[in-house]
Amino acid sequence: MAPEAWPAGPALRPLLIGLLLGAPAAAAPPPQVLPLEARWCLPAGPCLELEVADTPEEQRWGLMLRPALPRGRGMWFPFASPRRARFWMHRTPASLDMLFVRHGRIMAIEHAAAPCPRLPCPSYGPAEPVDGVLELGAGEARRLGLAVGDAFRTEPIAARQTRGVADD
Repeated sequence: MAPEAWPAGPALRPLLIGLLLGAPAAAAPPPQVLPLEARWCLPAGPCLELEVADTPEEQRWGLMLRPALPRGRGMWFPFASPRRARFWMHRTPASLDMLFVRHGRIMAIEHAAAPCPRLPCPSYGPAEPVDGVLELGAGEARRLGLAVGDAFRTEPIAARQTRGVADD
């Protein structure tokens, strides 16, 4: 349609164009950033600081729309009882390592799961039930020398940080 034929007239054209171009960005919710509530520690190694996604809503959102995690940080998905877990990378812009765990041991590792901007997306997870999943930045599992069967422990962080949204 020619600009002269727009029903709103020339004075409202910039406003309409701005609304149309900005609509998709306004519809996207901000990424969730959860407080650092736990540490994930190896018996003879370092501890990683974790955001804990412990509600169904937090677990659904996970690390969607988040930039890459820094070294030494992750997101922990604890389950009340062991279950078969399938995770995907839909709308997660940075590759992740996924560690599927049960009873304090790593059961399976998915190294560098690739981002998936559009459906359908592959899902990852072992056939066996797990009681938690740890997501780390891609390459962290190898950098830390993690392997299936390795033991770990989780411990709470005493001081809770405030929940918020990612800065950008």
